[in-house]
Amino acid sequence: MKKTLRDFIISFSGLKLGKHEFRYELDAAFFDHFGEVEFTDPAVHAVVTLDKQTTIMELTIDVSGSVTVLCDISNTPFALPIRHEALVVVKFGDEFDDDNDEVLVLQHGAHQLDVSKYLYELVVLALPLKRVHPDVKNGKLGEEYLRLLRAYSPEKDEDEEEREAPSGDDPRWNKLKDLLN
Repeated sequence: MKKTLRDFIISFSGLKLGKHEFRYELDAAFFDHFGEVEFTDPAVHAVVTLDKQTTIMELTIDVSGSVTVLCDISNTPFALPIRHEALVVVKFGDEFDDDNDEVLVLQHGAHQLDVSKYLYELVVLALPLKRVHPDVKNGKLGEEYLRLLRAYSPEKDEDEEEREAPSGDDPRWNKLKDLLN
C-alpha cells in the first residue's frame, strides 16, 4: 500500500459503539494511485460516517465536489459538479469478501478498514455517461453545437418524428400486396 493512502485506513477496534465521522479531501494525488481517470483537477470532499454496532458496522459514504471533464459535444473542458452517497454494511466472517458492493465481509479479528477503494468508486460512479457543457445546453457556446446535439439526441419531439416519417406508399409493399391477389 502506498504511503499516502494510509490516511484512508480506519482503525475501528479502539472506537466506542456509535457513530464516528471521518473527513477526506480527494485531490489528483489520491486518484493517481488508481491509474488513469476520465477527469482532471478533482476537488472532492468525502465524509465517511462509521456506525459501530455490537456485531456489524455501517459505513455511510458521501462524496461531493467537482472535477474537470471534456464535453462530449464540443470537446471543451468544464467543471462538472458531482455528488454521490452509498451505504456499505460491514460484517465479520471466516474470509474477507468484497464482491458485493453493499456488503463487505471482514475476517474475524480484523481491526481496520481501508475506505480508499470505496471513495474512488463513488467518485467514478458519480460521473454521468453523457457530459455536456452547460454553455452548449443553454446556447452560449454556439449554434453549431446545439444543432449537433439535437441531431444526435435520442429524445425527439413529435414534430421531428412526423417530418422523418416517409410519406405515401412504399412500392416494395405494393409488389408484396400483388402476391396476395
